[in-house]
Amino acid sequence: MTHFCFIRHGEADYSEAETKIYQGWGLCMVPLTDKGVLQLKNAAKDKRLKDSQLIITSPFGRAMHSAAILSKELNIDIKVETDLHEWVVDMDYKWLTKEEANNRRRLMDETHGKENDIPFESAAHIKERVNGVLRKYSDYSKVIVVCHGILMQYFLGIPHPTNAQIEEYIMEEK
Repeated sequence: MTHFCFIRHGEADYSEAETKIYQGWGLCMVPLTDKGVLQLKNAAKDKRLKDSQLIITSPFGRAMHSAAILSKELNIDIKVETDLHEWVVDMDYKWLTKEEANNRRRLMDETHGKENDIPFESAAHIKERVNGVLRKYSDYSKVIVVCHGILMQYFLGIPHPTNAQIEEYIMEEK
């Protein structure tokens, strides 16, 4: 049995993104705000993270920045897992306007992540890819998972989490 502590990244700083060439996936490179850094430093004090053996993280900047703070505060190693990435708003990997992306996000929530004619990543696909990652760590007793709100929402079946929110998940042995 492995105990996973999911934690959503801290508040992201998009202020420079509008002034640089960041578009589409480039927006995923942003770091945390000062408030986001403080959110993670405070989260590191949470008793639920005690005795964790490893931190696994999404490859996106805001998540890796969050994992780095936790790593420093808790003295735990980090491993980047590409399949912990953010929800894919367009499975054809086309550039969407902010309005188109927001419309797909609304549709994702309205349909509870069910597959439909719009090519966004379904809840079932999110669960499949996250389970694939977690199975790699079934030999550990406790692992911190730094990731994204939509991933936590649809994998754990919870309301959309706030920044630095921690949620526990137990993976039973199979």
